[in-house]
Amino acid sequence: MIYDSLSIKEKDEFKKVCNKLLSYCLICKQKEDTKKDYYFAEGHKDAINEYFEPLGFELEINKSIKAAQLINKFGNNKISLKLIDSITLLILRILYQEKMQELSLSQVVIVEIEEIQSRFMALGFKDRLMDKTLLRQALRTLKKFNIIETLDRDITLSDARIIVYPTIQMIVRSENITSIYEKLETYKRKGVKDDEEVNGD
Repeated sequence: MIYDSLSIKEKDEFKKVCNKLLSYCLICKQKEDTKKDYYFAEGHKDAINEYFEPLGFELEINKSIKAAQLINKFGNNKISLKLIDSITLLILRILYQEKMQELSLSQVVIVEIEEIQSRFMALGFKDRLMDKTLLRQALRTLKKFNIIETLDRDITLSDARIIVYPTIQMIVRSENITSIYEKLETYKRKGVKDDEEVNGD
């Protein structure tokens, strides 16, 4: 195995990175505490894939956005999200796409809570703003998987800011904004409860 040829230091780093991939699925260069992990994964992709292959996992690297995702070939490790989590994720994906048209790949995408709430209302899910407790929980879930980072203490304030990482492009693959809107409409028609789980995206 390629792993056997690694130095002691590399083996320690290998274990750390593999555990992060198993726990969070996603890592990226732009996020400071996974920057080093991303570069290790990129440089040791073959060793990591050799290690995970018997378990049905594969490491996918997107060098253009400097992000990596651990994928289960059998689709068994999809992230289980509640409806409100999925809605928040898809709204953020739309906002990310719109903002990236004005930025370069090296720039950070920042979204304010007001933008999420405005889009939520515009989509017609409810006649009021998203519940603050549910929004906070949704953002906590997305943060756990290295999709976003919160910048302010009270994340429910309208001017509170969120960094949206390039990893969102891997978790929500569609480059077609129309198809994302269609998925949101599907959720709305189903009338799924906010705290009910839906299929991971």
